[in-house]
Amino acid sequence: MLKKILYTLALLIIVGITAFLIADEPLPEGEQGARAEYLAEKMLKNLNYEAWQDLNAIAWSYPLGHHFIWDKKANLVEATWDDKRVIFSPETKEGKVYIEGEEQTEEIEEHISKAFEYFANDSFWLIAPYKVTDPGTKRSVVDYEGKEALLVQYTSGGVTPGDSYLWILDDKGRPTAWKFWVDILPIGGLKFSWENWVNVEGAQISTLHDGLIDIEIEDLEAASDVAQLNDGTDPFAPIR
Repeated sequence: MLKKILYTLALLIIVGITAFLIADEPLPEGEQGARAEYLAEKMLKNLNYEAWQDLNAIAWSYPLGHHFIWDKKANLVEATWDDKRVIFSPETKEGKVYIEGEEQTEEIEEHISKAFEYFANDSFWLIAPYKVTDPGTKRSVVDYEGKEALLVQYTSGGVTPGDSYLWILDDKGRPTAWKFWVDILPIGGLKFSWENWVNVEGAQISTLHDGLIDIEIEDLEAASDVAQLNDGTDPFAPIR
């Protein structure tokens, strides 16, 4: 039995190493300049960046049971998962923590830090196309399969600065997929689709990313007032 287990383990290691060698890609080199900026602007125009900027509040659910309400204008976030509910400011990392509905007085910073990590990651999968010209980014044009693609590199900000994303665009500038090189993963160039686009108050948001796993955005809803996303009650009243 032990021999069989060791054989299976060895086989899995070999398969994993082989998959890594096949899948891993080096970060492509691109050319910065006017063409890259044009591609970024074309992408933002196609997705109606102005409509995204004008949204007051948005809610969505991300896989693994994470649910968010985001007051964009005040930049306050409610993150709920398991038996936890955290309301906080992403800028100050201050807020309140509730477990099973009871406000907590201990380990507040730890829970808010975890909520911020969830929000930073899960909102990026929601709105990354709108962040291609954020402060701390640089853009380059890359030749990808005979067409121009937009390489966006984050030199600062977020949870993992230094990550790079190659946006694959259709002729109108709408993303169809991206490939990424991120510190948290040992394999570079993993590819996920950007599809199932929906119109959210004019803003265009992709709700399905097909790759090694499917990442599907659910319960997507926008409102002019954050209370409309929370049964008529302002979820951030305790921290305003």
